[in-house]
Amino acid sequence: MSLRYALLAILRVGPQSGYELQKQFSLSVGHVWHAPDSQIYPELRKMAAEGLVETEDQTRGERGMRRLYHVTAAGDRAFIDWMNGPLDYQRFRDPAHLRAAYLESAEPAAARAFLHAHIAHWEGELAQFEGELSHIDALSNPMLVRRLESTPADEREATIEYKRFAYEGLADRARGEIAWARRGLALVDRLSEAAS
Repeated sequence: MSLRYALLAILRVGPQSGYELQKQFSLSVGHVWHAPDSQIYPELRKMAAEGLVETEDQTRGERGMRRLYHVTAAGDRAFIDWMNGPLDYQRFRDPAHLRAAYLESAEPAAARAFLHAHIAHWEGELAQFEGELSHIDALSNPMLVRRLESTPADEREATIEYKRFAYEGLADRARGEIAWARRGLALVDRLSEAAS
């Protein structure tokens, strides 16, 4: 269900085509909620059927058409209700931590390779999150700029600060995963030496 609220969050800034939504999704909300393109269009159709969004077909060029999605009053209420309600936490599923729980079954070289790959992955994520924080500080994130344009002046600071808060949390998570994997590397070395 969170996909629909992510889409509503983007559309509350203004109408967008499915293509624009996919692009904005990957550049903003996609950092906190991953959804492949194949899930976005079916969810938009469901949201339209439930009256959360309306569609508008626009001509594009001589033969082309594009469909714009607009948030309805019901969609806006659903988003606000979701924001003000309790969060439905899901059980944690993490393949990396599952694997770590059974590393004794791996060769030390494979365990090290896994942990180095984990570090590389999270270093890449950290770089993205820190880049987003730089864009927030410079007000150069196009989606944030668009949000601020449709936000009352007295609420703009809160919009910026909460966006920053979200990305700081993501950066902290990435740093934690990197530190955890480095501790894992030290553990593999220690246990390998003890076994020799």
